Amino acid sequence: MSSDAIIAFIRKTFRTDNEFIPLHAPVFHGNEKAYLNETIDSTFVSSVGPFVNKFEADLATATGARYCVAITNGTTALHLAMIVAGVKPGDEVLTQSLTFVATANAISHIGARPVFIDVDKDTMSMSPAALSSFLQQHVKIENGRCINKVTGNPVTACIPMHSFGFPGRIDEIAEICREFRIPLVEDAAESLGSYYKGIHTGNFGLMGVFSFNGNKIVTCGGGGAIITNDEAIAQKAKHLSTTAKVPHAWEFVHDEVAFNYRMPNLNAALACAQLEQLDTFLASKRKLAGQYRDYFLGSKVEFVYGIRDSLPNYWLNTILFPNPEDKEAFLQDSNAAKVMTRPAWQLMHKLRMYENCYCPAELINSEWLSNRLVNIPSSVIA
Repeated sequence: MSSDAIIAFIRKTFRTDNEFIPLHAPVFHGNEKAYLNETIDSTFVSSVGPFVNKFEADLATATGARYCVAITNGTTALHLAMIVAGVKPGDEVLTQSLTFVATANAISHIGARPVFIDVDKDTMSMSPAALSSFLQQHVKIENGRCINKVTGNPVTACIPMHSFGFPGRIDEIAEICREFRIPLVEDAAESLGSYYKGIHTGNFGLMGVFSFNGNKIVTCGGGGAIITNDEAIAQKAKHLSTTAKVPHAWEFVHDEVAFNYRMPNLNAALACAQLEQLDTFLASKRKLAGQYRDYFLGSKVEFVYGIRDSLPNYWLNTILFPNPEDKEAFLQDSNAAKVMTRPAWQLMHKLRMYENCYCPAELINSEWLSNRLVNIPSSVIA
């Protein structure tokens, strides 16, 4: 299948002959302007306002979680979630190399160190088999804590990512983490609207983290959130996100070092209007994924459709080329033709700041995917 043929199909699907086709553009067809005007008129544009509370309630309902805490962005949400989970400087956090840099950065912001576990080819998310193998060979339980026998450092969290909105085998990962007493924090930044075995992503561990950046299915420019089913965790996260201010009519009393991570009311207003359209967005994206699947069926270019028992949101539709040369040629041809396509992120263990992180085994699947993966235009089509 040639680059020209794929490009022509994408242009036909998006009903344009020569205009630029972005990878994932936001859609504002609902109450966005009305809610923003309401927020401006109220003068409550910062982190106190009714839309913040509404957004938290609406997102909890959308994900099936009991509690939600609105945060400034996905990276700070990950950072705060790990702190609430008990991660401290010098600890190790298990994650994957095939991820956006924010995952590793959030770990580093605490002073902890990422440990990179391989992914499964068919999910592009952390491999339960690779995770179990690492833990069986490299850690011990000592005084109720998980300790890396090689480095001597505590292993205090596991952060798998649902890459591009495709759920991983998160129930197996959760069971392994329970066995080894490791808190599980799901990086669900890209998977709003994705389900595994009938459960929304973000609900399998201690906490789940979402992003509402400008290119996400639901966006408020910036913005993030933590969901949890534990009331104490939700209260702790909310307290730390609001500078640990003790409630009082006029006094400024703070009871610990904390963060100014609360989502502003202005962003929340936009997010509320977007959430109202989530079902419509998801239906459009799943229809588009079906069209892509049918087109690539039987070709040497594989369309990623998700594993059994999963319902992806298809945030970014993903194809796999048979070899790296074909991938590179398509990236050059498509972008030259004003059809925006992107490879996988540079693997974390290949970035200068993370190249010396503990890596217990060869990341064979991560490397394989990195050499073949391309994201193709995935915007909601009206």
